[in-house]
Amino acid sequence: MLVFASMTRDRGGHGLPTMTRALVLLLTLAGLAAAAWIVRDVGFAPVLAAVGRIGWGGFALYCAYTLVVLALLGCAWRAVAPGGGPVAAFAWARTVREGATDVLPFAQIGGLVVGGRVMTARGVPAELVYASMIADQTTEMASQALFTLFGVAALVMALNGMFDHNGVLRLVLTGTALALALLAAVAFGQKPVLRLAARLAARLLPASVASFDAVAARLAAIYRDPRAVALSFAANLAAWVASGLGAWLALRLIGAPMGVVSIVAIEALVFAVRSIAFVVPGALGVQEGAYLLLAPAFGLDPQAAVALSLLKRARDLAIGVPALIAWQAGEGRRLLA
Repeated sequence: MLVFASMTRDRGGHGLPTMTRALVLLLTLAGLAAAAWIVRDVGFAPVLAAVGRIGWGGFALYCAYTLVVLALLGCAWRAVAPGGGPVAAFAWARTVREGATDVLPFAQIGGLVVGGRVMTARGVPAELVYASMIADQTTEMASQALFTLFGVAALVMALNGMFDHNGVLRLVLTGTALALALLAAVAFGQKPVLRLAARLAARLLPASVASFDAVAARLAAIYRDPRAVALSFAANLAAWVASGLGAWLALRLIGAPMGVVSIVAIEALVFAVRSIAFVVPGALGVQEGAYLLLAPAFGLDPQAAVALSLLKRARDLAIGVPALIAWQAGEGRRLLA
């Protein structure tokens, strides 16, 4: 496909390093194998039966609810992109970006580059796109840190002094520490992040490249507006909570209801695990394993937990694939014009 082909070549027309492609392929295959093993271990029949109970109408409702989350993410990005255009454009870019991350065999950074391409193709200055993306990513990670701490506190209360024979709490605490360390690295290492983004953009989508100095200047201007940064943080936090409520809705639709606080806490911890495993395309296998480990601590049936993970992947395909096709169609029209 038009832009996907360009993302596999550098400016000299040469493919991306063979080792990089091989690593992505290996991680994808390993993730698929791990996810299949988890579903088989829990039981194909009960998991598929739970997924089937949602029905087409329930699944459509679940997908429609997810669009609310994407709208919140668009608001968060737009808040730190002054003069960048309507919120709807940023929400669409986030939709395509999430589709690339969840559907295509890219690590998360590939989705970021695709999201940036969507906005630059609309005529938004590249330096504003990449500076606002970095600022938005920082506020998103900061809000996720708060969301994750809520999940950790809920897990401690759920265990209530019980012996953690599966080592779930130790694993979660280690993951939280790594997530916070990653946040600190991004927050206090903005220049290295900018240089990394510039190198990746130059290799994957050279037409979207902005100069390092221009992006750095835009980013400094964004951070001089604390209200915009605070608004982005609040919108991202609302999106995290809304994502948790989406899982609560999905469980109700498959006939496995549970308390709002418990499922939101599970989602907070699963998202934290996914963030740490960002190099695995779509967090294949990682997401399913996290649900399976966390479910018993909160009283969630393992079959329902794995069914929820599969439902989320089906939703990602139902939203992400059409979004990517529409994006590619738009790129084709621009090339023809």
